[in-house]
Amino acid sequence: MLEPVKFSTYHGGAREEGLLDFSASLNPYPPEWLDEMLERAKEISNRYPYYGGLEEELAELVGEPLTVTAGITEALYLLGILALRGRNVVVPRHTYGEYERVARIFGARVIKGPNEPAKLAELVERGSVVFFCNPNNPDGRFYRLKELKPLLDAVEDKNALLILDEAFIDFVERPESPEGENIVKLRTLTKSYGLPGIRVGYVLGFEDAFRSVRMPWSIGSTGIAFLEFLLKDDFEHLRKTMPLIWREKERVEKALGVKSDANFFIKRVGNPGEFVEALKKHGILVRDCTSFGLPEYVRFSVRKPEENSVLIRAFKELGEGF
Repeated sequence: MLEPVKFSTYHGGAREEGLLDFSASLNPYPPEWLDEMLERAKEISNRYPYYGGLEEELAELVGEPLTVTAGITEALYLLGILALRGRNVVVPRHTYGEYERVARIFGARVIKGPNEPAKLAELVERGSVVFFCNPNNPDGRFYRLKELKPLLDAVEDKNALLILDEAFIDFVERPESPEGENIVKLRTLTKSYGLPGIRVGYVLGFEDAFRSVRMPWSIGSTGIAFLEFLLKDDFEHLRKTMPLIWREKERVEKALGVKSDANFFIKRVGNPGEFVEALKKHGILVRDCTSFGLPEYVRFSVRKPEENSVLIRAFKELGEGF
């Protein structure tokens, strides 16, 4: 009676213990209050997790109305309910695969295009929905407002909807983010705090619509505790740790000849499956980019200095053009 959806995606992140995990793009520095936060989560786990007050406080901290969700993933499925059924959905090539998967689940017609704002703008139709990841996953390219303008103009002219995934914007130096009535912005908090197992993100734009279809209690007691401590933290943890990540990012760029605006890179290695297995022998896990439509590349993140040194040494031992 129930048939599975044929399109699926593969997500990175360690599935094996004992490896240095460069496959997930996270802040390698956990917040100092992590243990205290987990104790708080235990204290409140015997009650239903309502978070309306915390949502209002987070909106004040961010500076605009928002909707808290269980990470960006929940937000994508809420978008499916609100905006994707029967619509034309434009999805760039070589980007996060969940956009296409969600679009197909909700019966949208998927139109693939290049991951360049000006060229993608040519595919925007009246009433269509456009996904764009900025900075992009997996290559880390960040497009500034001037570069985004053709796409922003096309969306406004055609009364379309732009879904702007800004999951990694905290890792960008001097970030910019557009404003507009036809824009939904998706953000996550747990990547930049190095805690992806705690599912907390938020949506900017159309908060009444998103709250009307949001699953109740979706972030759980650990998410509630995380929000409580994050609000006290006032993003101080990001101000402390992002400069450390940026410094290491520059070092990795020089050592391996790569470039990114985010906290991760892609590098051409020829056969990524064999390369991933070879790196495992060095105790390192990186991401095979075949699922992104880049079958000759791997993706790896920026970690702590001593860990990055291990990665650099392993890459050089395996040699260019593996």
